[in-house]
Amino acid sequence: MDAEKRKRYENIASELTRLAGGRNNILGIAHCATRLRLVLEDNDKADIHAIEDVDLVKGVFVAGDQLQIIFGAGLVNDVCQVLADSLHMDSMSLGDLKTKANKRMNPLQRAVKALSDVFIEIMPGILAAALLTGLSSVLGNIDFVQDNDTLYGLSRLINISSGAIFGFLPLCVAYSTVKRFGGRPIMGIVIGCIMLTNSLADASAAAQGTVEVTTLHIFGLPVDLIGFQGGIIVALLIGIVTAKLDIFFETKVPEVIRLLVSPLLTTLVSSFLLFMIIGPVGRGLANGITAVLVWMTQHLGVIGYAAFSGVQQLIVITGLHHVFGAIESQLLVDTGRNFLNPLMSVAIIAQGGAVLGYLARNMKDAKAKELCIPSFISVLFGITEPALFGVNLRYRYPIIGGCIGGAIGGAVVYFTNLAALGFGTTVVPGIALADPANNGYVNYVIAHVIALATGFLFAFLIGIGFDRRKAAEVLSDMKEEGQKNPAPVSGGTTGSRKTAGADAAADTAQTGRDGLPEEIGAFTSGEFIGIEKVDDPTFAQKILGDGVAIVPSEGKIYAPCDCEVEMVMDTKHAVGLRTAAGSGILIHVGIDTVNLQGKYFEVHAADGQVLKKGDLIMEFDKDKIKAAGYDTSACLIFTEPAGGTHVDREPEHTVKAGEKIAVITM
Repeated sequence: MDAEKRKRYENIASELTRLAGGRNNILGIAHCATRLRLVLEDNDKADIHAIEDVDLVKGVFVAGDQLQIIFGAGLVNDVCQVLADSLHMDSMSLGDLKTKANKRMNPLQRAVKALSDVFIEIMPGILAAALLTGLSSVLGNIDFVQDNDTLYGLSRLINISSGAIFGFLPLCVAYSTVKRFGGRPIMGIVIGCIMLTNSLADASAAAQGTVEVTTLHIFGLPVDLIGFQGGIIVALLIGIVTAKLDIFFETKVPEVIRLLVSPLLTTLVSSFLLFMIIGPVGRGLANGITAVLVWMTQHLGVIGYAAFSGVQQLIVITGLHHVFGAIESQLLVDTGRNFLNPLMSVAIIAQGGAVLGYLARNMKDAKAKELCIPSFISVLFGITEPALFGVNLRYRYPIIGGCIGGAIGGAVVYFTNLAALGFGTTVVPGIALADPANNGYVNYVIAHVIALATGFLFAFLIGIGFDRRKAAEVLSDMKEEGQKNPAPVSGGTTGSRKTAGADAAADTAQTGRDGLPEEIGAFTSGEFIGIEKVDDPTFAQKILGDGVAIVPSEGKIYAPCDCEVEMVMDTKHAVGLRTAAGSGILIHVGIDTVNLQGKYFEVHAADGQVLKKGDLIMEFDKDKIKAAGYDTSACLIFTEPAGGTHVDREPEHTVKAGEKIAVITM
């Protein structure tokens, strides 16, 4: 590395250190084929928008527990090394980096983050179910819809669709949990199917005593054959257990019988633990929490009402709230009035207010709007999972504001003696259930407006406090490191979306241009598609440059043209090449396969090796990679096109290795 480049990278490292919250906020450094990955003490201290404007940075995002900064193949190696030198910190392997990220959090933070990771994975499904449920509720109350055969049929299909998604939510949670904790996702689907099989009595019907429950006796212990509908916490626990068992048996069972025996043992042991230990513990927790909350409302007056509505949505996070239906029906039988329904309703709308409070503080953030608006709409129909898991729990302070708003709304319900004459719907549709006695409809609206407003206000105000605390911590770190007035970066550029490889292309040797046009052949056999269709925003949005992709039908990667190997990742899933005419190419196999740490990959090329078109570069077990839950799409990115060149792609079609897929021309 020459002195000029070194100076430039040192300036980049200085800026990254400052904008990442200071030296003390950086716990670990690593890089993959294209991205610099940082583990921070507090991700909120990082100024992501400012990092996007740092010299040579092509994009920035936070994925899970890492701040990922896109530089591009080759360049990221040098920047990572200079940053590590400036911090007097060794560059880490990606596995060590992940371990470091987990260690930085206390047990509660790790639990909250894991919960957030699980539900972010299935958030699109929850949002779809929430909005379909709201639409079904509205259509179900319109006489014209009920009297028209076609509209009634459509309404029924919408109702079935929404009910099916929420009915099988424990299966989705089990799938996502197993994937999050390193097991094969299909094993999560298997245990989820066992939880919801119709061979078991329906959990809701069993709670209401409307179905006969069969009890087995195993080792002298009673085992009730009841399904786990609504059992979110059970799904989380059994998902973790299943993932750990799957990993254990995959490593311990001899390879010759692994495919047959490992999934058998994982399923058998997980099922046994589900019915003998985890299921009963989850149900016992549900019954205990429910009994305590109901007791508070009956014996502690306004304090009990406020406490119930203040924490009720925390119960929703665990999925234990479904048992309230049985209690509500019993209240209606005994007294003719259901006071729990309006308490739950104000708790719901308060969380919606907290979503709006978060949105108000982040109006310039397009992603915040994209998430908050549909989440709030679902709240209006009584569905809070998108708001809770997508916004409030994820960003912490909104959940606090929502709980405070719910508590205040609960106090209003107590003082206005508000109750419902039924159960099952809340918030906007729920007004139809309000007891009209003592201005019930007016009081219903007042209670909800107050809960909404206080949820919004407290989330907004607590957010200000969070920001001030973070700003004070950043200032403190800067003072400690003598960075209160950092030197500006020399040679930097403004704007984060630079043309991929523009700077590096200037350094490309001008020799070899007579080799243009340069034909690029299919680097594997399979379905040839545009890079914009790949399920990874870095590639699909062409942040690293234009490219193509192949959904492989075989597990081999070949040289797409005459080239030299510039870089082979330690994790074996990516290689950097330089064509004869000087263009830089990155071949990246799979999405997020860096997490496999080289498992299922074998590379047959080395740095500096000269290859002919069609030479074998890499072999990979695409079936095992797919079984591990990873997309196997193989991407070819033109990261550093030779100056003045452009790429002409062939139409999408099924290709064989070596077949022309693109041409680089002047």
